[in-house]
Amino acid sequence: MGGVEDDEPALKRMKLSSDELRGLSNGQTVTELVAGSSEDLMARPLQFEGGDEVVGSKGVIKKVEFVRIITKALYSLGYKKTSAYLEEESGIPLHSSVVNLFMQQILDGNWDGSVATLHKIGLTDERTVKAASFLILEQKFFELLDGDKVMDALKTLRTEIAPLCVNNSRLRELSSCILSPSQCFLVSSPKQNSASAKSRRQLLEELQKLIPPTVMIPERRLEHLVEQALVLQRDACMFHNSLEKEMSLYTDHKCGRDQIPSRTLQILQAHTDEVWFLQFSHNGKYLASSSNDWSAIIWEVDSNRGLSLKHKLSGHQKPISSVSWSPDDQQLLTCGVEEVIRCWDVSSGECLHVYEKAGSGMVSCGWFPDGKWIFSGVNDKTICMWELDGKEVECLKGHRTLKISDLEVTNDGKQIISMCRETAILLLDREAKVERLIEEDQTITSFSLSRDNRFLLVNLLNQEIHLWNIDGDVKLVCKYKGHKRTRFVIRSCFGGLDQAFVASGSEDSQVYIWHRGTGELIEALPGHSGAVNCVSWNPVNPHMLASASDDRTIRIWGLNNTSLKRKETHSNGIHYCNGGT
Repeated sequence: MGGVEDDEPALKRMKLSSDELRGLSNGQTVTELVAGSSEDLMARPLQFEGGDEVVGSKGVIKKVEFVRIITKALYSLGYKKTSAYLEEESGIPLHSSVVNLFMQQILDGNWDGSVATLHKIGLTDERTVKAASFLILEQKFFELLDGDKVMDALKTLRTEIAPLCVNNSRLRELSSCILSPSQCFLVSSPKQNSASAKSRRQLLEELQKLIPPTVMIPERRLEHLVEQALVLQRDACMFHNSLEKEMSLYTDHKCGRDQIPSRTLQILQAHTDEVWFLQFSHNGKYLASSSNDWSAIIWEVDSNRGLSLKHKLSGHQKPISSVSWSPDDQQLLTCGVEEVIRCWDVSSGECLHVYEKAGSGMVSCGWFPDGKWIFSGVNDKTICMWELDGKEVECLKGHRTLKISDLEVTNDGKQIISMCRETAILLLDREAKVERLIEEDQTITSFSLSRDNRFLLVNLLNQEIHLWNIDGDVKLVCKYKGHKRTRFVIRSCFGGLDQAFVASGSEDSQVYIWHRGTGELIEALPGHSGAVNCVSWNPVNPHMLASASDDRTIRIWGLNNTSLKRKETHSNGIHYCNGGT
């Protein structure tokens, strides 16, 4: 038995000499053989002739470790005969005989024997021995309780587990199982739900985490190393943006530039003035845009990944500065410039509610994660929160926001992020009442929060975009340069697979795309004839990017090899492109 899931006893895999084989033929069992010689089989790191031999061109892979890990993987895959033959031919056993005995004792439920053998496998750290003994005896305890042997379980607890003086809190939990057997379901871990072979194999995996890997090879070690290599290759790939999750072991991973959306697939032309803002819904099925023409539009993404006009939303008396999707994408907020916030039903296009504050105007809008509250920055520098029916529930005062300000709430609803000064962003923990600041040397024009809430993308007046890590102590981690910004508010966004890219508008009429990790500029996409004010990357389709411009259009960008089934050439203000700009 090499892997913990093998049915074949571990002792069947031992390399035996001809004398030992003759001893077995005379009726001596393998267990007796190992037990009788265990003093000589202390499982300290195995020593082999040629143990320093290396393989591979870099000279960093030790042959003995390499062979043992391969053997372990073969056993885990069920190739027992092949594994045993590899041990035989290489002369490199997977484990020492005493370790094999220990593993078999665990699987057989020989708890007293396994604890005794544990002391013989060469562990030098007494704390490790005690921790491993605790796990073994804990399993023994639960199996005795499972067999209604309460007094034996109590004896094990008192005379074997307690003297270890390990994990007193866990010891109290085990004691509660004696007093109230119904507590066992709450106290036991999944591996202890029954005395099945499966639970014992899981115990063995837990023990492998404690015992040094030179003594007992960890489960799935080869798989872990291969996965690690693949992930490192993928993360180092500048253009990795593929929905295909399969990666081949036959070749090194490398994506081409064709994985980045860089071709105009559609031009949406239903707005009659500058388009200031746009945002895809969370499910990627809709795109909302807002304009200086006082309207907002909901666009629907069809099965062929083309967009069509679903609703044109009218009612604001001023230009619309921003929009925000509800968590379930069934409602949409629109915010007029220092005016009111309107809430719309996405399905019908009906205005459900108007949120306003007497004597003040709204400058931003958003949703709390549960979808039961909305929030807004107000031009009196406060942040207000409402229930959906319009009842004001909270108002944060004291320069919490600027007259023109972005506003975000983290996914847990605990932290509000706002611009509190021209050069500073406030991270306010509503529950702990703790404030943190991101301070820049330049004026901040806009910001965007990553989907995992760990990073903030900050646009600055000096034509730079800064990436801040806000998970714990705030830290500047990357800068993006190349786009143009001199007069207008230009917005950027995270996007692509795992949000591995940063995209931004620019006053030179281009869309800029950088690799998020390295800051390297990947694309500058021409096409618009006016400043690009805002960009949004489809959160579901990493190959779809939208941009909004002063030229009154929205461009939908896709891959160069994308084939879009076209409807009419002009429909609802939509123009389908053949790849040109």
